Amino acid sequence: MSKTKGDNETRGNDSSAYRDLYSGFIRLHVLHHASEEPVFGLGMIEELQRHGYRISPGSLYPMLHGLEERGYLRSKAIHEGRSRRKEYRATAAGKKALRAARQQIRELFHELVEEAD
Repeated sequence: MSKTKGDNETRGNDSSAYRDLYSGFIRLHVLHHASEEPVFGLGMIEELQRHGYRISPGSLYPMLHGLEERGYLRSKAIHEGRSRRKEYRATAAGKKALRAARQQIRELFHELVEEAD
């Protein structure tokens, strides 16, 4: 059986093959962490990599800005010596959206995983 490009893209949780599907998961993942503690762009890229997502700064930062524009995150500039970075925290609206999403995730998990057994 020969391998196609699609076969290679889906191996090992390669997020680039299903980026449009995973983008919602990534947003929820960011909200989850930002609701627990402040997050930074590079730190979130590393955290997401630990979970098998490959996301570039060019994709993550617009996503963070979009979540901020929607009122789910609030940013604050942090100065450390000569460097400056933004820290993001979940707002009350972001935490509320995350709580609502958890119920939807439970239902989807039940349908995808528990019913499949």
